[in-house]
Amino acid sequence: MKNNISCGTLCREEETIIAQCTPRGSGAIALLRISGADALHITSKIAQLTSKKNLVAQKSHTIHLGWVTDSSGKKIDQVLFLLMHGPHSFTGQNTVEITAHNNPFIIDAIIEAAIQAGARLAQEGEFSKRAFLNNKIDLLQAEAINELIHAQTQKSLKASLSQLNGSLSHKIDSFEQELTKALAYCEASFEFIEDENVEFVHEINTIIEKIVQSIAQLKKTFKRQEHIRQGVRITLLGSVNAGKSSLFNALLDSERAIVTNIPGTTRDTIEAGLFNKETYQTLIDTAGLRHTKNIIEKEGIQKSLLEAKKADIILLVIDGSKKQTKQETKIYQKILSDYPQKTLIVQNKNDLGNVDQTWLSSKKIIAISCKHKKNIDLLKNHIDEKIKTLFFAIESPFLLNQRQHGLLLSLEKKLTSIAPMLDENTQYELVSLHLKDALSDLAEFSGKTVDKKMLDKVFSSFCIGK
Repeated sequence: MKNNISCGTLCREEETIIAQCTPRGSGAIALLRISGADALHITSKIAQLTSKKNLVAQKSHTIHLGWVTDSSGKKIDQVLFLLMHGPHSFTGQNTVEITAHNNPFIIDAIIEAAIQAGARLAQEGEFSKRAFLNNKIDLLQAEAINELIHAQTQKSLKASLSQLNGSLSHKIDSFEQELTKALAYCEASFEFIEDENVEFVHEINTIIEKIVQSIAQLKKTFKRQEHIRQGVRITLLGSVNAGKSSLFNALLDSERAIVTNIPGTTRDTIEAGLFNKETYQTLIDTAGLRHTKNIIEKEGIQKSLLEAKKADIILLVIDGSKKQTKQETKIYQKILSDYPQKTLIVQNKNDLGNVDQTWLSSKKIIAISCKHKKNIDLLKNHIDEKIKTLFFAIESPFLLNQRQHGLLLSLEKKLTSIAPMLDENTQYELVSLHLKDALSDLAEFSGKTVDKKMLDKVFSSFCIGK
């Protein structure tokens, strides 16, 4: 999808752009990237090599020590210049990467000097977009770069790296090759239309069935892939003063939530995240579940019920030192009925003695004491087991995003609609038309036929330096 538009001046995709690729803020070093048709000449205007050599005349993929200077020749910072001549660079264009000291004033001064010399500030994802336009990567790999940057777990990181290497691209290519073969059978049928002994229905049907089965497997992993990408949401639910906030703090090992004996202290959800065993977990402390006339507290309780729906794991916290009211029991039973697979029953205040809860006699209960930190590790082990269940059997290296998932559903629908057409009176012209339509969906995966509007939407989610 190389941009071959002829321009009297440089096309926007060829203009020289600059951006910081590393996070902003004070630190040891920062990396800035300058890329475009005039990247070498523009950089040479602000570069003063210690070797006294001209930057433009140096060989590709060489590193040079020098200074970045402003328009008056004043030195801004001593840096390293890495030269990469196009097309042998990430963007496929002439590129210079500058390693400088990571001070925001220095970075801003270097960017300003480059802009004064003829560059412009890069937009979100513009480097990756140029790599795509110059056929260095396809759209699936470009999206994998964004997933890689924002990976919240080790599993997400590994899957993103796999996709960056082309795992999903190869899968889509195999679909495309098989559908092209099916289309070839359709085209061949036109030549043998009078020959009653020549039929291609079986071959076409076999190809479509195999692809639909593969799509079904990918769809099964989509929800699990969301867990991998975003981490696991663990919601604490329970009646007022059951000790949810105390448990929240115990799991975090910090005093994040306000803990008091006053019912209804938590009137809104409180979130906190932590990394544990290669997995990012988000803990959500919620408002106590009870009937109340307080408008603010009512809204908090509604948010609690909404969090239950969104949660991957629910910790249903019960005050084990007192008998539950009919109202509490009814609410708890409703949660257990609605979310049986993802709920762990946690009986808190074990140090005060346990009152027999007849409605829980057949349920598995984890008895704890937040006050004395009793069985907190046991509860964490149960949470880990739940997380393993969420991730179980995720063998696919693919990380589907919403765009890819939508295209996959569209492809499945189109292929499924072809099956009824493959009978003894098969109209190969009609089947051929539907196969071409399915192939157009596959072309959108890699970006071969994606329009500019969709392209801009994909890359707008990237950070400036990528």
